[in-house]
Amino acid sequence: MHPDIHLALHHARAAELRAEAGVPRPTARNRHGLRTRLGWTLVEVGLRLATRPGTVAAVH
Repeated sequence: MHPDIHLALHHARAAELRAEAGVPRPTARNRHGLRTRLGWTLVEVGLRLATRPGTVAAVH
């Protein structure tokens, strides 16, 4: 099956399922905000782990 046809069928089926569920489609803005907050949280955790007292960076 051609990729464009497959993608169009996927979008059509997804729209049918959303309509059946009665759930509005999430906006890209909301997903982007969540992704950004999660990313910064992971950065903060990584920095805290890297700068914990008692940890020594290995020097080769």
